[in-house]
Amino acid sequence: MTSVHTPPHAGRSDAARTLADPDTPFAVVDAHRMRRNIERLATRADRLAVALRPHVKTAKSLGVAASLHHGTPGPITVSTLAEAEAFADGGYTDITYAVGIDPHKLPRVLALSGRGVTLRLLLDSAEQAQSVAQASRQAGLPVPTQIEVDCDGHRGGLKPGAAELVEVGRILHDAGCLDGVLTHAGESYFAYTAEEQRLAAKNERDAAVGAAERLRAAGLPVATVSVGSTPTAHAADDLTGVTELRAGNYVFFDLVMAGLGVCRVDDLALSVVVTVIGHRPEYGWLVTDGGWMAMSRDRGTSAQAQDQGYGLVADIEGNLIPDLVMTAASQEHGTLTTRDGARLPDLPIGTRLRVLPNHACATAAQHHGYHVIDSARTPDSAPEIEDFWTRVSGW
Repeated sequence: MTSVHTPPHAGRSDAARTLADPDTPFAVVDAHRMRRNIERLATRADRLAVALRPHVKTAKSLGVAASLHHGTPGPITVSTLAEAEAFADGGYTDITYAVGIDPHKLPRVLALSGRGVTLRLLLDSAEQAQSVAQASRQAGLPVPTQIEVDCDGHRGGLKPGAAELVEVGRILHDAGCLDGVLTHAGESYFAYTAEEQRLAAKNERDAAVGAAERLRAAGLPVATVSVGSTPTAHAADDLTGVTELRAGNYVFFDLVMAGLGVCRVDDLALSVVVTVIGHRPEYGWLVTDGGWMAMSRDRGTSAQAQDQGYGLVADIEGNLIPDLVMTAASQEHGTLTTRDGARLPDLPIGTRLRVLPNHACATAAQHHGYHVIDSARTPDSAPEIEDFWTRVSGW
């Protein structure tokens, strides 16, 4: 077993050897499930003949990322420059910053470029393109930049047929900065059937490839055509014209993805350990020490066929407790109830439980890092803690 790196905020030191030891609440990653999830998408990308550029925004952890490319730093996507800087410190040199660039952040971008990091930027306006072009010329260091394409109205980007697309592309090209196009099918999180997800993946591909073809028709080179979201990455059946696939949530998965049928509940690799601290039988409640500060306020399954509250509840070994759900939360208190008012299980004060989250990204963000277990090694006892992986925070 590897050494346990338990941070001061975890409340315990080297005594933390199983999930019965650290003070609750704390986040747990099951490395067995995580590696299985990673291998599943890697195999799919190989079958679709595209490069895989995992998004590290969910885990934000070098410990997790070590499993993405068989222990060797490889291509990644980030959502903050803090992530880019931390991963660059960890040896990652091929990074896409997949959030529209704020010109004020360009000095940090150029500093990473000066260290030999290929940091690709994203933008969707001529104003941003002019800022990148000017900064690149002044530094004598062209920064590769992608144009964000709006494939489904989920957030930013230019429509594939937008008049500005070629204008933006030309500004970047003239400064030696045009790298390609990128799109994200965010609305696929509301695609509730396999066919809807397949169509979302097709639309995502068509939008990106269509934008790339328009730029090429205008005499502009397009090296990268990047698509991806966790639902579409697992639903795509044809990525002709695409060069790379991105996804992030798939590393941990969560109840939203399980509700869409993208994964099974048994695939969820992230959970939060909490302790029973109270009984309110008159209300049908169990009270724990894990509220929304431990789980986040995300209620992503509320729009799905099965509302999972703030999370499903398992015992310390990870076995789901039938019909027990975290249905309410205040800052540091979680309320557990049963579906349809069934009898509460007998869980004495001090019982440790694991709550499976609605949205892995949001729940992970509540914690400084992950206690790491491997369910394949200790399936019938309080799992041993094998390591502690820190997270990157900030922007």
